[in-house]
Amino acid sequence: MSHTYTNVAIHALFATKVRQPWLTNEIRTGLFAYMAGIVKRLGAKPLIVGGYSDHVHLLFVLPARLPLADLMEKIKANSSKWLHEQRPSLRNFAWQTGYAAFSVSQSNLGKVRSYIAMQEEHHRKMTYRDEVTALLRKHGIEPDPRFER
Repeated sequence: MSHTYTNVAIHALFATKVRQPWLTNEIRTGLFAYMAGIVKRLGAKPLIVGGYSDHVHLLFVLPARLPLADLMEKIKANSSKWLHEQRPSLRNFAWQTGYAAFSVSQSNLGKVRSYIAMQEEHHRKMTYRDEVTALLRKHGIEPDPRFER
């Protein structure tokens, strides 16, 4: 794709299966670094990976040749495999089936980066479910009640 230039920033998030709080502080440190490495190896540019005990947020620049769905599938599959290898006690760990992803304008990158960096503090006041619902509505998406469990 010569002469193709893109700068598509994405804020993506997904939860652990049934929102189980598997992601302790200790686990998050290694897991988030590993996820950033996956993003980079796939040709995307990781800007920040963060989250809390039951979910992950990623902010990255998507390369022109890689569909978002493929990137998300690889992040989830590889990070789950890595976690099982690193922590055999987490053999029942799994990610939820889907994800949410939103485009981010250049003028909002700093704000989204700060939002992701402050997840622990943020979730003292708001649940993941409420966070996702608010983000979906902010981006013009009405949440499907079947998935609000």
